[in-house]
Amino acid sequence: MNLEDKQAVLEERLRKLGSVIVAYSGGVDSAYLAWSAHRALGEKMLAALADSASLARSHYRDALAFAEENEIPLLVLETKELDREAYAANNGDRCFHCKDELFTVLEAERIRRQFAAVAYGLNLDDGKDFRPGQRAASEHHVLAPLAEAGLSKADVRALAQSAGLRVWDKPASACLSSRIEYGRRVTTETLRQVEDAEEALHVLGLRRFRVRHHGSVARIEIAEEEMPAALDPEFFRKMAAAVRSAGFPYVAVDCDGYRSGSMNELLPAEMLAGSARGEGS
Repeated sequence: MNLEDKQAVLEERLRKLGSVIVAYSGGVDSAYLAWSAHRALGEKMLAALADSASLARSHYRDALAFAEENEIPLLVLETKELDREAYAANNGDRCFHCKDELFTVLEAERIRRQFAAVAYGLNLDDGKDFRPGQRAASEHHVLAPLAEAGLSKADVRALAQSAGLRVWDKPASACLSSRIEYGRRVTTETLRQVEDAEEALHVLGLRRFRVRHHGSVARIEIAEEEMPAALDPEFFRKMAAAVRSAGFPYVAVDCDGYRSGSMNELLPAEMLAGSARGEGS
C-alpha cells in the first residue's frame, strides 16, 4: 500500500469514529494524528495536551503554537503522575504509570464531553521498542489509528512533510523523565535539571541529543551527524559549562552517541520480553 492509500485508510478510520480526543504532545506522530483528525472530523475532534513537570516548557510552547497555526481545537489538561508513588519511584514500568494517569484523565474527559473514543500517536515502529505505556493504552481501550493504517515513523514524517507541516522533521521528544536513570527518584528538581541542561545545549546549537541524569553525573548523548562539530575542544568546554550550570558537578559524553531509549539497555531481559508481548511491566 502506498502512502496516499495509507493516508486514505487513516482518514476513513477517523471519520467512522464520529468524534475523537487525540492525546497530543506536539511531537510529529501526535501532531500529524491531530491534524488528520481535524481534517477528517472538523470540530468533532479535540487535541488534549497533558501538562505536567515532565513536559519541557519549550515543547509545551511549541505544541500550543502548532495547534494554533493549524486551527486545531486544543484542550490543556493537568496530569499528576508525580503524585503516583509507582511513577516517582522510577522503576522499569514508570511509563505505564505515566500513561495510566494520562488515559484515566482523558477517559474522564471523553465521557464528560460525550466523544466516541480516545486515540494516541502510536506508529508501527513503536512496537519494536520497550514501551510499557502500550499496556496502559490497551487497558484503557485507547485507539492507535496510525499503526492501524500501517504507518511507520518514516511514513508519518513523509506525510507530514507532504502536508507542509513544519514538525515533519522534528526530533523525537520523549518526556523528561525518560532521561533519569531507573531507580533514581523522579522529582521536580531532577526534571528541571535535565530540562535546563538540554535547553542550554540547544542554545549552543545541538539538535539531536539527550542529557541523561545519573545523579552527580550528566551523560550527554549526541547524534552521529553532530559529533564532528561537538568534539571540538572549545565546544567541549562550552558544553561542560552549560550542563554544570544546571546543577551537575560532572559532565560526560557518551562515546556511543545518541540512541532512543538507551536507559532501557540495562533493564532485565525478561522485562523487555514482557513488553514485547504487551505485558509492559
